[in-house]
Amino acid sequence: MRITAVTCVKNEGPFLVEWIAFNRVIGVTDFLFYSNDCTDGTDAILDGLAAEGLVTHLPNPAQGRNYQMEALKDAARHPVVNEADWVWIADVDEFLNIHVGDGTIPELVAACDDPAAISITFQFMANGGVTDFEDRPVIGQFNRTHDPDIWNGDLDQEVKTLIRRDFPVQYYGAHRPFMKKGIRKKDRPSWTDGSGRDVEWKFRTAANKRRIRKFPAKGARNFATLNHYALRSLDSYLVKNDRGDVNRENRSFEDTYWRERNDPAWEETSIHRYLPKLQAEREAILSLGGLRALHEASVTAHRDKARALRKDPALAVLADRLLSLSGPGPAERALLELLA
Repeated sequence: MRITAVTCVKNEGPFLVEWIAFNRVIGVTDFLFYSNDCTDGTDAILDGLAAEGLVTHLPNPAQGRNYQMEALKDAARHPVVNEADWVWIADVDEFLNIHVGDGTIPELVAACDDPAAISITFQFMANGGVTDFEDRPVIGQFNRTHDPDIWNGDLDQEVKTLIRRDFPVQYYGAHRPFMKKGIRKKDRPSWTDGSGRDVEWKFRTAANKRRIRKFPAKGARNFATLNHYALRSLDSYLVKNDRGDVNRENRSFEDTYWRERNDPAWEETSIHRYLPKLQAEREAILSLGGLRALHEASVTAHRDKARALRKDPALAVLADRLLSLSGPGPAERALLELLA
């Protein structure tokens, strides 16, 4: 089974090798990376990986402000996408945690009875009080998260979607594909959640203007969850905030984004079963060519940037405020009281 992962990156150098190694462990065979405006060695690492035949690396073709959507339009025409059996569009801080068999995408597909698309629900992983960046697997460092059925006061949660080659794609969205118009009822593709259940009709047929990208999380994680390490360490979050959003120009994160994702109410360590295979694959990649040196240079750049940001008085205040913010926000507390 040929599986292509597509992603956009900006200054994600220290995290690239782990993400690629993890996805290779779960069955991804090909990678299409789009990068833009990198200053931490991300481009150099991707070029080194491309020279070893592990990824395809292209500059983001965006002429406007929506970097991700313009890259996905380009990806839809690329052979590494068109020749794949499955396409997985995800970010470098998102890890597909598969709960069936040995935890591979082919096993997830089989568990869901081979649908044309599988939409897997997000699980936002909290910072957990981690301040310092460490150059070791992210999936082993951050183990606290929110109630799986509720996030930020909402029972509906965002998803990302595995897409089979024969899905009638009108265009790829960052979270889900949009179907071509005029598909007859008998020809409409099967489409499940992470438990192999049919997704809601209103999600499946979302009009372009609505762009629905979430549905109820309750019961949707039996076979897979999408662990989203949006915060990582405080150091890395400050660097991320300084960088801005890889997908949209002039978008910052700061404390609202942090508060929404820093709920440590639950412990979630099921993804740790991947760690031995991940560590072995990560080491194998770092041993190729000059990749270890490129990775270490990016790690140094990341640490230097975090250190410089911490010296900024305004950002030092922000850092202290962030560390004080954790737990469910007001909307989620109100919902939990209502459901009690």
